[in-house]
Amino acid sequence: MDGRGRLAQPLNPTGSNLEPTGPSAAAPRRQAARRADARAGRGGRFERLIERQAALLRKLGLTRGGGLAASALIVTGSIAYGIVKGGHLEPVVSSLTNMRDMAANAAGFRISGVAFTGQQHLNREEILALAGISGTSSLLFFDVGEARDRLMSDPRISDATILKLYPDRLQITIRERRPFALWQKDRHVSVIASDGSVLEPYVSRSFIDLPFVVGKGAEKQAKDFLALLNGYPDVRAKVRASILIAERRWNLRLKNGLDVKLPETGVEEALARLENLDRQLDLTSRDIEVVDLRLPDRVTVRVSEAVAQAREAAAREKAKQKKGGNV
Repeated sequence: MDGRGRLAQPLNPTGSNLEPTGPSAAAPRRQAARRADARAGRGGRFERLIERQAALLRKLGLTRGGGLAASALIVTGSIAYGIVKGGHLEPVVSSLTNMRDMAANAAGFRISGVAFTGQQHLNREEILALAGISGTSSLLFFDVGEARDRLMSDPRISDATILKLYPDRLQITIRERRPFALWQKDRHVSVIASDGSVLEPYVSRSFIDLPFVVGKGAEKQAKDFLALLNGYPDVRAKVRASILIAERRWNLRLKNGLDVKLPETGVEEALARLENLDRQLDLTSRDIEVVDLRLPDRVTVRVSEAVAQAREAAAREKAKQKKGGNV
């Protein structure tokens, strides 16, 4: 106090700037408190995580070195979980593989040459792509078993062998399935092997002379049927297509449009009858649409519509002449 009984300093340390009071001052204080709590919460969550890990390590009674190893394991596991959970596993593995191959290539193990044997229709680029061989592949880490599996997944390849020739070469030997026939199903034509495997879509005219089979299941039954047909070369030479009916029996479509219906059983005997008929009557030179050999004791023939109409007209004319002669 001074000599007059007054205080030497104001009661409010901020001087005349008194702190606001009342309802208007409450909202800013609450917002500031929430921000401070949020900052404390973020820090608190991290601190609590660290505390939980530390408590776990203390409970396990690990030494200082063991605790560091366990912490590194936890961190590594967390990273791995995040990679898998986030769908980043494939890019990470690819990057690690590339780094590994780069190191091996720098040491002189880059695949610099590949020798091929056995291929007939597959080209070099197709085989390399199928085997997974690129310009950055290293011989040291090249997985021969995986590459063979990739090659064998192509239906055109029936067998494959891959040899590593250190330090930088590969030998690939393949055996291809041979194109056996053309198979049509649902208006799509494919090249098939003798076991019925579809080799590729029919796009090359180099396969145009292959036997042509049509129908569901024809690709599986073609080998046995065509073997029978080959026993009758005169008939086979006139066949345009072999058509499987209801997966039970075959029809032959000859090059002149004549259809031959074969039986479900006794196919070889029916083919022999057809060959004899053709030799005797020259079926392909007549106006016949269908020859039915499904019954073993008879042959049914259906002539073309034009021939049928001509015969009907001739029969009517003959009847008229006969009637006129009797008058």
